[in-house]
Amino acid sequence: QVQLVESGGGLVQAGESLKLSCAASGSIFSINVMGWYRQAPGKQRELVATVPSGGTTNYADSVKGRFTISRDNAKNTVYLQMNSLKPEDTAVYYCRMVVSTTTIPGNRIYWGQGTQVTVSS
Repeated sequence: QVQLVESGGGLVQAGESLKLSCAASGSIFSINVMGWYRQAPGKQRELVATVPSGGTTNYADSVKGRFTISRDNAKNTVYLQMNSLKPEDTAVYYCRMVVSTTTIPGNRIYWGQGTQVTVSS
């Protein structure tokens, strides 16, 4: 089994910054894609940013230039640096990882439990 634990959410004012972290643990052989998604009240979950193991990062248009995704493979951790936050960034943020485990053939998708980010105007 693989567990993802997120941290770093909170309440900030517009224009401020937050950094989210998500650490994976368990029977991990390798992690292919790491990413962040978010879900605002009454809306569908949407992609924020992804970073593959060897490729280029990908961002939603709404966060380009403000958010930066990065990963530390030695720590099985993905980060999301969020700058110039806006009230419309308010949502529950979820990390997602595509993991190859040591116990089950193939890749599986795992999600974190979610962390609340609230941006006040």
